[in-house]
Amino acid sequence: MKWLNVVKVAVTTTVISVGMGVGVVQAEKLGYPEKEELTFGFIKLTDMAPIAIAYENGYFEEEGLYVKIEAQANWKVLLDGVIDGRLDGAHMLAGQPIAATMGYGTKAHIITPFSMDLNGNAITVSNDIWEQMKPNIPKMADGRPVHPIKADALKPVVEKYKAEGKPFNMGMVFPVSTHNYELRYWLAAGGIHPGYYAPHKGDTSGKIDADALLSVTPPPQMPSTLEAGTIYGYCVGEPWNQQAVFKGIGVPVVTDYEIWKDNPEKVFGITAEFAEKYPNTTIRLTRALIRAAMWLDDKNNANRPAAVKILSQPNYVGADYEVIANSMTGTFEYEKGDKRDVPDFNVFFRYNATYPYYSDAIWYLTQMRRWGQISDDKSDDWYKDLAKKVYRPDIYAKAAKSLIAQKIAKASDFPDFGTEDGYRDPQTHFIDDIVYDGTEPNKYIQKFDIGLKSGDKI
Repeated sequence: MKWLNVVKVAVTTTVISVGMGVGVVQAEKLGYPEKEELTFGFIKLTDMAPIAIAYENGYFEEEGLYVKIEAQANWKVLLDGVIDGRLDGAHMLAGQPIAATMGYGTKAHIITPFSMDLNGNAITVSNDIWEQMKPNIPKMADGRPVHPIKADALKPVVEKYKAEGKPFNMGMVFPVSTHNYELRYWLAAGGIHPGYYAPHKGDTSGKIDADALLSVTPPPQMPSTLEAGTIYGYCVGEPWNQQAVFKGIGVPVVTDYEIWKDNPEKVFGITAEFAEKYPNTTIRLTRALIRAAMWLDDKNNANRPAAVKILSQPNYVGADYEVIANSMTGTFEYEKGDKRDVPDFNVFFRYNATYPYYSDAIWYLTQMRRWGQISDDKSDDWYKDLAKKVYRPDIYAKAAKSLIAQKIAKASDFPDFGTEDGYRDPQTHFIDDIVYDGTEPNKYIQKFDIGLKSGDKI
């Protein structure tokens, strides 16, 4: 049942249905939504869940927002829809608002007040490549592979293909996607060069000096492209790694949780113009998404089976319930029958997952520089200033504080807004043990054996 959510009863008061226990909100504190009818876009991946849950649980409606949710064909179509106003906002790759604001690709000032999740991706290889990798992987006493599996096990396979003059092709979902950078990170940590970009020379292929050739494939098409032999492996979000297991065509070898524990994934993107023109609407949609994320992680993932049932509907992700549940409910299946507990494979709220940290944005920028999408050296201040243009913890804090004031959420659920500077503590849980400190981006870039460093230009 959808609740009748907003009734204007006085100049200063908005009454919100008590159906979900929200109570009364003073309009002068929160404000009426300036735009009530909204259209949001998404790609068919399980990490669009906060949008689906905010809709299905009535959180958007309780904020006075009447939302349509539309699946998009690919990430470029989705981004273009937000830029041209066909979409009011969307489930986005974290790199998309950053790249657009920077002017890499389509130039537009896109912001995010809300980070949608942590983790949720994996790297899958074909059965044939897996069989060639297995002799290089240590085994546990029961014969199963030791995880995490590093790209060191793939390197001899790639070298064999190169020696035979065969290109080693792999798929990722978009040039500025988390998946591109995670796949590159994993490959490079194992001594496999994923290639450089040279936009100043008109080369945006990302294949300069590459040992493994990475190209774009839309997420739902990954399994079929792998099965056809066009690519030998890919990095994608769920459920398209587990789909390969269920179809018997591939083996997920490593999750992004193992590449970078609790890494930021998707964001909710809107134009800066939208946020400026509709500030109350922006706060309210952020409130609805925060509530959805809280529900998704509530009581040790107790709501996940219900979420999977929603996501399996064709208007959302549209994969079988069992396929989505294989990762969404706290497990992950690698080789067929090798299902392991990974309770944090999908994180939507805990560990401050929804807070838009500047340091998250800066990590993506360091990888853009590392692989040549940013052609020249930039100062630390340049990285920090661009992050502040795109990631908007100020909007998030207003939404969170209003939920705390209404006792919908607890202060302990969020960062300490009085002391929060937008930077996570230095992060240590990377597959190559390199420490990331977002306050020192140039020093971080210098740490890698493979990748551009200060003074380098393709």
